[in-house]
Amino acid sequence: MSQHTLFRPCIDIHKGQVKQIVGGTLGDDASLQTNYVSLKSSDYYAQLYKENHLLGGHVIMLGPNCEETAKSALRAWPGYLQIGGGINNTNAKYWLEQGASKVIVTSWLFPNGQFDLERLKTISDLVGKDRLVVDVSCRRKGSGWFAAINKWQTVTELEISKENLDMLSNYCTEFLIHAADVEGLCRGIDEELVKKLGEWVTIPTTYAGGGRNIEDLELVNTLSHGKVDLTIGSALDIFGGSLGFARVVAWNRQFAPLSL
Repeated sequence: MSQHTLFRPCIDIHKGQVKQIVGGTLGDDASLQTNYVSLKSSDYYAQLYKENHLLGGHVIMLGPNCEETAKSALRAWPGYLQIGGGINNTNAKYWLEQGASKVIVTSWLFPNGQFDLERLKTISDLVGKDRLVVDVSCRRKGSGWFAAINKWQTVTELEISKENLDMLSNYCTEFLIHAADVEGLCRGIDEELVKKLGEWVTIPTTYAGGGRNIEDLELVNTLSHGKVDLTIGSALDIFGGSLGFARVVAWNRQFAPLSL
C-alpha cells in the first residue's frame, strides 16, 4: 500500500461515450444528471494516463452499449487499466483477455440484493485474488454506510465495517469505494468515511466521490494516513472542470516518481 495518497484516474462510459455523471442519479434516463460528455474517445484518455504514468486507473461501464468503447481504452494501454460494470463469473476472464489489469466486481456479488460469499469465492478462484477488485460503493444509512448496487440505487444490508472489509480482503487485492451520495457533485469528499477507511483497510483502496482540488488529495492523505488513494473525475479540466490535469500529475510525481 502506498504510504501517501495518490491520484487515481478514471474513464466512465455511458451509452458508448465518456461521461462524468452525478452518481446518485444513475437510476434511469429521466433522473440522470450529466456533468460532462466528452467529444474525445476512451482511448484518448487511456493514452493520456499512459503518457503521464498514472497507474491504478479504472474504466467503468455504466449500463449497456459500453463494451466497444471500454475495449478501445484497454487496447490503448493493455495491462494497466481496471474494468468494472456488469462483471460476473461468465465475463471476468474475457475482460482480462481484452487487456484489463484487474476486474472490478460489484452487483453480481448481491443476488436479490443479498451478499453472497460463495459468489465472491467463485470469481476470486476464477481470475485469481490478485486480479480482482471488489467495489464496495456505498450510501449513508443511519450512522453508517452500506454497500449500494444496481447503479447505486439499491442499498444492501452489507455494512462497510472493519469486520466486513477484512472478510472481503481475503478474496481480492484491492477495494474501490465510491461514496455514491457525493459522487459527481464536486462538493467535497465524505471525510468521515475516508477517515474510517484509513482505520479499517489493509489492502490498497481507492475512494471516489466529491474530490475537487489538490487540497482534497492532501485531506484524504491526512485523514487516511496515506492508506487511501483518491479518484477525481468531474472536477478535472479534462472533464470540463477547473482543476488542471497537470496538477494531479505533478502531485503523483512528487510522491511516486517511479510509477512505471
